[in-house]
Amino acid sequence: MTSNLGSDRIQEIANNRSFDSINVDGSRDEEGQNENRYQAMKDAVMDVVTRHFRPEFINRIDEVVVFHPLAAGQIMGIADIQLELLRKRLAERDLRLDLSPRVMERLAEAGFDPVYGARPLKRAITQMIENPLAQNVLSNKFAPGETISADLVGDKIVFTSHR
Repeated sequence: MTSNLGSDRIQEIANNRSFDSINVDGSRDEEGQNENRYQAMKDAVMDVVTRHFRPEFINRIDEVVVFHPLAAGQIMGIADIQLELLRKRLAERDLRLDLSPRVMERLAEAGFDPVYGARPLKRAITQMIENPLAQNVLSNKFAPGETISADLVGDKIVFTSHR
């Protein structure tokens, strides 16, 4: 099971510069600060969990894993995985899909929430890509063998096709 309990605390700790440490030579102690930050995150989450759930339930949980906040690049990677499913469905109609980097950035921005992580991403892809694209496909705007390109024009995603 997954939960977002304590995600607000994870964000606070992730952005807390007091965990940053510097080695004697002036370099960043990435390993040490990451361990300290992760332990602080886990402690904060467990504090929220113990206040939220009864001890009888908590004792049935084998292990708690606290995930680090997602970065923009990771959100785009998740978006790419989700879009691959759409690309496969389009391939069944002999259509290809190409999204510009600006569209990918817009999807990542719309589909990410610091508290909910990447969960809103699927909804953003559906609303911003799948639904408008489906309307265009159903109205025969695109022919088999074409590549559908999506780009950002102003703040709107525009679909065009080419062979």
